[in-house]
Amino acid sequence: METATVGFIGLGTMGGPMCVRLARAGHAVQAFDLNPQALEAPVEAGATAVGSAAEAAAGAGVLLTSLPAPTQVEAVMCDAGALAALSPGSTWVDLTTSRPELIRRLAAEAPPGVSVVDAPVTGAVDGARNGTLTLFAGGEPEAVERVRPVLERLGRVIACGELGTGCVTKLVTNQLWFVGAAALAEGLAVGARNGVELGDLWEAIKASVGDSFVARHDAPSIFAGHYDPSFSLGLCLKDLGLLAELEDAVGADLPMTAAARAAFARAAERYGDGAPELSVARRIEDDADLSLRLDGDWIPHWEA
Repeated sequence: METATVGFIGLGTMGGPMCVRLARAGHAVQAFDLNPQALEAPVEAGATAVGSAAEAAAGAGVLLTSLPAPTQVEAVMCDAGALAALSPGSTWVDLTTSRPELIRRLAAEAPPGVSVVDAPVTGAVDGARNGTLTLFAGGEPEAVERVRPVLERLGRVIACGELGTGCVTKLVTNQLWFVGAAALAEGLAVGARNGVELGDLWEAIKASVGDSFVARHDAPSIFAGHYDPSFSLGLCLKDLGLLAELEDAVGADLPMTAAARAAFARAAERYGDGAPELSVARRIEDDADLSLRLDGDWIPHWEA
C-alpha cells in the first residue's frame, strides 16, 4: 500500500487537497472530477487526470471518494460504474460524510474480493492541506489496516468498528460542532453587548472551561466577517438531516441538537443554503445590530 495506485474521485474543497497530498507522497493517482478545473492542482502535483469515475477505479489498489452527500456517492459508484470497475483485492474507501446504510448496501453490491471502508474526515481545509485530518474508519479490521498506510498520508486514522461506524462517528462529531458553533456565536454576542472587549473575551474563552476546537479554529472566521465559505449552510443542514436519522434510535429527547438544527435552519432561511456555515453568528449580529468584527491578521484557514 505504500506505493499503491490510488483512484481519487471528487476533487472539491476537501478532496482536492487530499488528492494533492497523495500525489506528492509518490502514489500513482488516477484522479477524476466532473469539474475540469478541479483537476488542475492534483495534476500539477503529479496525478493523472482520467475521463470517468469508472476509469479512476479501474486498476486502482485503493479507490477514494470524497463527495458532497450520499446522493453523489450512489451516483458515482452505481450509475457511473465505479463500483463495478474495481478489481478483486482492491479496497474502496469512502471519505464522504454519508449514510451508514448506504455504505453497507453498496459493500454488499461490490464485486467479489473488493473490500469497503467508510472513513469520513474531520479537520477542515487546513487539515486536508497539511495532512492533519482525523479519519474515522469503519470496516473489517483487516481492510482498515490494509489501507492505513495510504490514509495516514492524510492524517490520524481512528478505527471505529464495523462498516458504517465511521459515518456514525463523523456525524456525532459534527453534532457537537453544530451545537458548539451556535453556542459560540451566542456567547460572543452576550459578552460583547455587555461591555467585554471582543479580543479579551476570546482570550478568556480559550483559557477557560469554554475552550474548544470551535472557539480556537472558527472564531477568527466570525471576527473576519467571512463566516467560513469553505463549508455551506446547505451542507450543515445535510449533515443535520443525516443525524436526524440516527437520533430516532436513541429513544429520548435531544434538545441541544434540536436547538442547533433550528439555529442553522434559521440562518439558511435568511441567507440561503449557499451562505457560509458560520452565518449562524451573522444572524445574531444582524438581529442585535451588533458587530463581531475584530482587527487582526485572520488568515483564512483554507490558505494556512
